[in-house]
Amino acid sequence: MFSKSKSRKIAAVLALTGILIPISGWHKFYLGQPFWGIVYLLLSWTPIPHVASAMELVWYLVQDEDEFGRNFTLGEKRTAEPGIDPTQVSAIAEALRQLEQLRQDGLISEYEFEQKRRQWLDRMI
Repeated sequence: MFSKSKSRKIAAVLALTGILIPISGWHKFYLGQPFWGIVYLLLSWTPIPHVASAMELVWYLVQDEDEFGRNFTLGEKRTAEPGIDPTQVSAIAEALRQLEQLRQDGLISEYEFEQKRRQWLDRMI
């Protein structure tokens, strides 16, 4: 849906045009939301999309570039949480299984297990 980086300034200018001219919704097409763009175009004869464009203009302007990018740009896939390396997840899961086995065998205490488990999980974040 979102394929490349989007500019907060361009989105704001397009939202502004939705307030000033009779046809609104161009910012929705720019941001990769064609369904909402069509809705805005179809409702352009009412004040609804113009008011919504004004509210979105303010929303775009109060966001910083990073927040805007997180909301409207998907250069990378959002399959994993930020900070988690998917290639390490299986290795950490295996280490946790082995740690659990050590606890079950009585080779480490519950306290040692919990401390080590937290260390492994902190590596994922």
